[in-house]
Amino acid sequence: MSYQFIRFELSDQIATITLNRPDVLNSFNMLMAKELQNAIKRCEEPDVRAVVLTAEGRAFCAGQDLDEVAPAEKPWPDIRDIVRESYNATIKAIRSLEKPIICAVNGVAAGAGANIVLACDFVIASERASFMQAFCHIGLIPDSGGTWFLPRLVGLPRATAMMMLGEKIPAADAFAMGMIYKVSPEESFRDDVAELATRLSKMATRGLGLTKHAINQALSNTLEGQLDLEEELQGAAGSTDDYREGVRAFLAKRKPVFHGK
Repeated sequence: MSYQFIRFELSDQIATITLNRPDVLNSFNMLMAKELQNAIKRCEEPDVRAVVLTAEGRAFCAGQDLDEVAPAEKPWPDIRDIVRESYNATIKAIRSLEKPIICAVNGVAAGAGANIVLACDFVIASERASFMQAFCHIGLIPDSGGTWFLPRLVGLPRATAMMMLGEKIPAADAFAMGMIYKVSPEESFRDDVAELATRLSKMATRGLGLTKHAINQALSNTLEGQLDLEEELQGAAGSTDDYREGVRAFLAKRKPVFHGK
């Protein structure tokens, strides 16, 4: 698939997906969403061991492109179709990819853009980034998993205020309340993202993927169900070449060399 609204680059087993509609603050239309879903699907291939999701320009993503939902000369589309095809499918793709995804937030992330951020495994934000649950300002509810992720990350009172008031949350405040992994100074932001991506790309990829699978299930599982799942996934991890390499390296007191298998 050729891309019009995103860029896909692969280097040293790190896939970088860049939202590329900077003239409209990387707001989503349906084609851009389909392209992003396709790029994430591409990352299932064994030549990818870590993923960076970022954006071009001064914003990460302003959410939905409102020109698509309110066309001047046509009836307005059923917004459920856009939620289903653009956002639900994107969030499912992010969470089901059993490889680590770093979201590098270079500027404002609003609406669906903010919630796509929350679906990623690691969020590194530039100190000039900010987050906004902007849905209330146009009479909508948070979608893209926002009502599911946000209360689990920051607690119900803060999540309720963020979703019902729609106030801008600076990156430093998002970090302080446990919403994101790290805030980086502007001058070291890209280097910090690259350093983490490189580190993850050299780790035991299958083990990280199984860990992500376990985390997904833990958020709704019982303790008994989670223990059974851990037993199953540990068996799968224990059958990998990387597990054997990790044990041999530990016993030999050397650094392991993982190949993601």
